Amino acid sequence: MTDKPSFPQLEALRELLLVAPFHRWLGLDIVAVTADELILEMPWRDEIVSNPMIGSAHGGILSALIDLTGLYAINALGGSARATADMRVDFHRPATAGPLRAIGRVVKLGKQLSVAETRIEDPDGRLLASGRGAYVA
Repeated sequence: MTDKPSFPQLEALRELLLVAPFHRWLGLDIVAVTADELILEMPWRDEIVSNPMIGSAHGGILSALIDLTGLYAINALGGSARATADMRVDFHRPATAGPLRAIGRVVKLGKQLSVAETRIEDPDGRLLASGRGAYVA
């Protein structure tokens, strides 16, 4: 695993990740890349809590993290993803602490459509949510 990727394509990818104001607000960072996966991390923010009774994050934030991780995994691992064509998310347990770690793996690289799957884990490595996205090249 390579921490804080340093070769040019990945540095450019990290810079591209921060172009969108929403991504900056989430505080996303590419923390590792291997031949098989891309790992994004998002710090915990009180603003993402939607259930104050248990202090859990809104599912839309987890869905966005799955979506972005899949898209950037495809771009980092040799494909081209510009927009999300389809996405499915499963929520396994409430996200109540951070940072949130998203691990994206490419399922298929295609000329017109690529597919990636993502797992979101809490700081203890427990599965919080998982999903799969199809992305237009």
